Amino acid sequence: MLTEDEQKFIDYWEANRERQARFTTQLLSGIPIGIFFSVPVLIVLYSGRYWYKRADMLINTQLNPLVMASAIFMITVFVAVFYKRHQWDMQEQQYMEFKNKQKRQSP
Repeated sequence: MLTEDEQKFIDYWEANRERQARFTTQLLSGIPIGIFFSVPVLIVLYSGRYWYKRADMLINTQLNPLVMASAIFMITVFVAVFYKRHQWDMQEQQYMEFKNKQKRQSP
């Protein structure tokens, strides 16, 4: 017999699984995690001038701001989508396990 929480999850996932599988939904809901991973890159890059003078010289001569902005954007998008896709897969697996459990218990 399924518990009440398991049945609630099955009902919720049946109603929302298609919406959460879309790329745009995954991107928009995963942006905070993506930013969480990309901001430390900027912090390390720009704080390097205070603790490593050679890195500061190289950044000033060789760093293209457009390339850096696009790299940070790509890191953010990749981590956001990857994280949300992983969460979706885990919830889908749990849903399948509960459905199989429900199928085994029903006569």
